[in-house]
Amino acid sequence: MTRQKLDAQRIVVKVGTSTLIHSNGKVNLQAIDQLCYTLTGLVNEGKQVVLVSSGAIGVGMGQLGLHARPEAIPAQQALAAIGQSGLMAVYQQRFALYGQRISQILLTHDVLEYPTSRKNALNTFERLLEWGVIPIVNENDTVAVDEMDHHTKFGDNDQLSAIVASIVDADLLIMLSDIDGFFDKNPRKYPDAKLFERITQIDEEILEAAGGKGSKFGTGGMTTKLKAAQKMLENDKMMVLANGADPAIIFDLMKGEARGTLFAKEEK
Repeated sequence: MTRQKLDAQRIVVKVGTSTLIHSNGKVNLQAIDQLCYTLTGLVNEGKQVVLVSSGAIGVGMGQLGLHARPEAIPAQQALAAIGQSGLMAVYQQRFALYGQRISQILLTHDVLEYPTSRKNALNTFERLLEWGVIPIVNENDTVAVDEMDHHTKFGDNDQLSAIVASIVDADLLIMLSDIDGFFDKNPRKYPDAKLFERITQIDEEILEAAGGKGSKFGTGGMTTKLKAAQKMLENDKMMVLANGADPAIIFDLMKGEARGTLFAKEEK
């Protein structure tokens, strides 16, 4: 089955921790390799790509052999400091294999609240994209004390990805998660759950179908993904929520194959 081809020049891809980290806490090298291959392919086609990547705390947990996410903020921040460098090292190695240049941008919400720093961030994004470089974005967890499991600033990388997409005026946000798309109820509990192939507006029925948190390594639940989709729809842009087990699914999505859930207004 096919739907409209996704006509997008500037694309933000958000990848969740569940895609990057195995359930045992080890880095999913195959998924990262496929992600780097796929995003490089998009750039080679002339697309401009921004990657919003979760996984720093998950990588840190794996490196220290921790099986449960600590609740204390200092411990989470320390894990992020360990994991962020490890995650970027893997990205650097795999992207280099395909000849793709990358950069790192760590953000906090206050940077985007003030006009001067917001403009500086935008200028950096614009120049990197002009150069064909993929910016890899994450929240600066080691200093963002209102992030993670407590009072929120960005709240999670679902929201961060929508904010970044808005800042850079992206045509499309592709959100890769550990679920096949948005369902009318939790498909893990209800075998008869039905996938929404396309959602044109976020109404009460859609909000009621949203569930809670996902994997033990991540923070974002379905509600945060709907909020991100709402932001894209308000800006008259598109978002796709799809399963990131094989990140090469992005190629199928771009061709218009009906994979995941497309959030987009009605075609005119």
